[in-house]
Amino acid sequence: MPVIRFRSLVLDVDSTLSAVEGIDYLAAMRGDVVSARVASITDRAMRGEIALEDVYAERLVAVMPQLAEVTSLSYAYVARMEPGAAEALAQLAAIGVRIVLVSAGIRDAILPLARAVGVSDADVHAVRVYFTEKGNYAGFNVASPLTQNGGKVSVVRGLGLPRPILAVGDGVTDAELKTADPPAVDAFAAYTGVVAREPVIKVADYTVHNFKEIVALATGSGKPGSLLA
Repeated sequence: MPVIRFRSLVLDVDSTLSAVEGIDYLAAMRGDVVSARVASITDRAMRGEIALEDVYAERLVAVMPQLAEVTSLSYAYVARMEPGAAEALAQLAAIGVRIVLVSAGIRDAILPLARAVGVSDADVHAVRVYFTEKGNYAGFNVASPLTQNGGKVSVVRGLGLPRPILAVGDGVTDAELKTADPPAVDAFAAYTGVVAREPVIKVADYTVHNFKEIVALATGSGKPGSLLA
């Protein structure tokens, strides 16, 4: 039986499991002005320059995504899944690592991606967005902690995951899982395969560039020099 260094993996979705940044994908459907504005807000929030709760509703209102567009996003998530992700997660699940997806993204768009990598719907923690009978945007779950900084911390603490826990993601809301007092996870790896954000890398215990490195880190089989931040 392979060694398991971390018994649970908390994985981000946007710009981690998939190269797509969901809200930016949707904003691109609204033209260059809205797209540039939303992309800038997203990047600043993921760097920790502005609070997520201050911009979460603003971005969705700027985009007003339709149900059909969210469905299109779900296809894009799967099409742009990070190379080797499905195989890596299957390998970890086979040796008993508990895998959960924790994201501020739209849950309905993420579910097909989760199923494609073998993660059950119950292990997908994301934000519900509502639509009218005609498929028009009708708001989001404002009570979700995932729409604010520190939200991933409260969600993960409430899951009672087997420890030690490794979190992997590209943004400051992922890094908060380790920098919180007390930490919600035992280690945090900054994922740099899609985008490298220096404020996130700075506080990470490790950096990983691809899913092979995530497997190596989770099982303790990698070369520390290639993994340590």
